[in-house]
Amino acid sequence: MCAMGPMPEATGPAEGERGLFDPEGVFWRVNREAVLLLGGGAALLSQIAHPLVAAGVYEHSGFREQPFKRLYGTITAMQRMIYAPRSVALAAAARIRGIHRHVHGELSFDTAAFPRGTRYDACDPALLLWVHSTLVATAVTTYEAFFPPLTAEERERYYQESKTIGLLVGLDEERLPAGWSAFERYYRSMLGGNVLEVTPVTRELAEDILHPPVSWVPDVAGDVVSIATVALLPGPIRERYALRWSERRQMAWSFARRVIRRLLPHMPGMARTGPRVWRAERRLRVRRG
Repeated sequence: MCAMGPMPEATGPAEGERGLFDPEGVFWRVNREAVLLLGGGAALLSQIAHPLVAAGVYEHSGFREQPFKRLYGTITAMQRMIYAPRSVALAAAARIRGIHRHVHGELSFDTAAFPRGTRYDACDPALLLWVHSTLVATAVTTYEAFFPPLTAEERERYYQESKTIGLLVGLDEERLPAGWSAFERYYRSMLGGNVLEVTPVTRELAEDILHPPVSWVPDVAGDVVSIATVALLPGPIRERYALRWSERRQMAWSFARRVIRRLLPHMPGMARTGPRVWRAERRLRVRRG
């Protein structure tokens, strides 16, 4: 069962209906930036590089028919957990756990780590940890592509605050790596081990991520998102997908980063953060007078 792990004791601004996260914390500061959406594709590709995650997504979601709708739903749920009042955040987490309870089945093919017939379950702590880890790692990577790198202390604080999300989606405290160093060891062991594998099912899903079947997305916009997705992938996962990364693409990515970095300081608040974060920060300003 996908039961919520014990929540850490709320302190300061995280008490009551003020929300689960400290507005002065690193987790809030990093995730408030709408430019992190550029890392969405990289996070998804990383998640489905796990064959059991890919099987669950393929067989129990409408991802192939409506990839943007599913991605929007995931982003909305995450923003509610981070920026909405506590009751709304807990309701969003409960909805995610409710969806996960119905996602289970058997692997229909062999992989290096899992034989055909291996059971998968979205409430499996090992799968929850991998998905959670891809979100943490991709957020940090994407943020540092456009902002100064986090210090070692900030990375530690970011990771400690991120544990709240892990608990909300059903992980127990003991399943989460204790700190950033332990998290890096776990993440690198997954990248370098034999669990992750790009299967035919994974490739089919990946095609919809890299080239979504949506007619209203302009080709140029699709190319920019595709380049960002490949650029933000960890090297070992990019290699597993055999995604080409040429000098021309590197130049395009470097140019896009320079342009975005220059634009960000001049963007209006709602455009830079998105409406949900903007409203949360507006509520804070009102409370503070």
